[in-house]
Amino acid sequence: MEVLVRASLGVRRALRAVRAPITAAAIAVALASGILLQPLSAIHGIVLGPLALLVTIAVWRKVRAKDSVGTSSTLSADIDVAILSSSLAMACVIVAEPHHDGPLGATIYLLVALLAAFTRPQATAAAVISLLATEALVRPSEWEALALRAVLLTAFATVNVLFLRAEVARVRRAARARVEQELRRIEEDARSYRLLGAGETQKQSEERLARSSVEEIQRAVHYALELLRRTFDLNTAALLWLNEAGTHLRISELSTASNDIHDAPIPIGDGVLGAVVVKKDRVTLTHLKPSSKVPYYEGPNPARVMLAMPILDNEVLRGILVLDRTKDVAFTPHEEELAAQAARYCLRAIQNERIFVQLERAKVEQGKLYEASKSLGAALGEKDVLEAGVQSAQKIAAFDLAAVTLFDEETRTHHVVAATGEIEDLVGSKFGHNGGLVAMVVQNRFPLPYKGEYDSARQIVLGKLFPWPKLPSLLVLPLLLHDRPLGTLILGAKRRGAFGDHVRHTLEVLASHLAVSLANARMVAKLEQMATTDGLTGLLNKRAMLDAAGQKIASAARFGRKLSVLITDIDFFKKVNDTYGHDVGDVVIRGLGDILRRQKRNTDIVARFGGEEFIVVCEQTDERGAMLLAERIREELAKTTFHSADGPFNVTCSLGVSTFPEDGTTWETLFKSADEALYVSKRSGRDRATAAVHGPKSRGERDKPKKRAG
Repeated sequence: MEVLVRASLGVRRALRAVRAPITAAAIAVALASGILLQPLSAIHGIVLGPLALLVTIAVWRKVRAKDSVGTSSTLSADIDVAILSSSLAMACVIVAEPHHDGPLGATIYLLVALLAAFTRPQATAAAVISLLATEALVRPSEWEALALRAVLLTAFATVNVLFLRAEVARVRRAARARVEQELRRIEEDARSYRLLGAGETQKQSEERLARSSVEEIQRAVHYALELLRRTFDLNTAALLWLNEAGTHLRISELSTASNDIHDAPIPIGDGVLGAVVVKKDRVTLTHLKPSSKVPYYEGPNPARVMLAMPILDNEVLRGILVLDRTKDVAFTPHEEELAAQAARYCLRAIQNERIFVQLERAKVEQGKLYEASKSLGAALGEKDVLEAGVQSAQKIAAFDLAAVTLFDEETRTHHVVAATGEIEDLVGSKFGHNGGLVAMVVQNRFPLPYKGEYDSARQIVLGKLFPWPKLPSLLVLPLLLHDRPLGTLILGAKRRGAFGDHVRHTLEVLASHLAVSLANARMVAKLEQMATTDGLTGLLNKRAMLDAAGQKIASAARFGRKLSVLITDIDFFKKVNDTYGHDVGDVVIRGLGDILRRQKRNTDIVARFGGEEFIVVCEQTDERGAMLLAERIREELAKTTFHSADGPFNVTCSLGVSTFPEDGTTWETLFKSADEALYVSKRSGRDRATAAVHGPKSRGERDKPKKRAG
């Protein structure tokens, strides 16, 4: 079967490749035979109408062709357009002017000019060859005229191609000028972030700019804005930054779906952003009109709701984070809080880089800190950040063991999350907020012991149940984020005086940077989780499920394994909402989600597809196994009792099952088969599971549910 499919696809590709030349040859033969040289009749419409349709389709394919598709695909589209359009043009000219002595002959040259301007040179050459071949076939005796036309067409096409190359060179020069302008803008960014001093010479500025991290700031901020826009279904997420003079805002970083962005300096009190500047507090605007003045849009305002978040540095306004939607859906308190975290994240990224630039002026250890910043900046996950933090500390000070603890403010407990050296077995240990050094450092927000000297007889590091090696040097550094303790970084050394003043301050800066990176990693993880999970059930959302399902189907096809798709839908769910309220309806949805989570295997994926509909994709599961799982889900939901103000109640669900490859070999076909089986369950009385019918059956057979497993 696979061989037949591949052969069929090969034949289709071959026919598509020769479709244009064959069509052009057929039109040339029709012209040479004299069929189209008769007075206008239905035969002209029959022949030229489909040709015009093919030209339209070829142009549409060229317009839709993307660079990512590949050079061969776009070249094929160009050649199809060139051959088919030249054949249509020549046919129209010959039909209208059989003796080729009228003004319409000039349209041939116009067509060649257009093709030379908008298609590849190979396509233009194909068009010229097609035109000359058609004319040679129609007028075989006029060789002198044909030779003259060949010279003229070739010269005309060559001149246009040369002019096109000149235009491309001009565009490249313009692009180079824009790049230079962007470099000047980056330098201005560095000054507005206060990474460069105003009084430095040009050479000093270039050297310091090379060491600064403007690009890292922009990358981090853009990543946060992109996550916000995709997670919150925004039209635009932008960071507006205040210039050095404090008179204008401009777009520092942007993620948008709009093409009407006004990238120009914005007066600080202009439009709806003026309220943020005056209040220095978040402003939420709803029911905006097209006439509302949103200064970063050109023309009518497309936004209907907006959230503007001030970015304050020591109570001084530095910029504004703006989020807007085209849908008139207000921002929830949870979204506002995440936006506030994103604003703080943007400011922390800038402050963090500013710290390192300031240290360059006074510290010999700046190189080590810079390396540490790169390591921590490249680490996005919490585990990677911890590893990068410990490795960076090792480059600053020689120590023999290290540990990182995190503090939970709600439970008042400490958790050892990373450790090296003799204390590796302490990872995972938890201890209370006691009188040990770690607890004291968290409470006082100050490094201990004061001189980095450890006395095992009088000092406890973690707790009495966790003995600490008898090392003479010890330093416990607080991990602080805006004066809020996240945990501690613990370093121990067998050498006395390992943590003196020469490294202590640098390690304190490293601990501060580690705290920022930890907080950023947590925020990124939270945003990524929101982008891939359903907020109500904690299961995968539709987008994440489609990605995972595609991978599992590809794996099943590659290794020849079974795979099943289950779709389940709560019966009469609208009645539940109408009777008990939407809050109780959400409880029912979460209840079904919990049942699916308990019933699935580790290799299965479960997602909320929308509303009360859920999907389970089961690896290495045939139809019988999938039906058994469906029955367990159905039975467990049926015996689950939900509670409301009107008393307890029960709900049921219906399920549809499809299996790879019997019911489909792609996600679309498997989903359609399972969905049809689900509707058979619905039509057959609900509270049942139905497997998809394999192969062509009559409509009555398709509507007849299979016997439930068990």
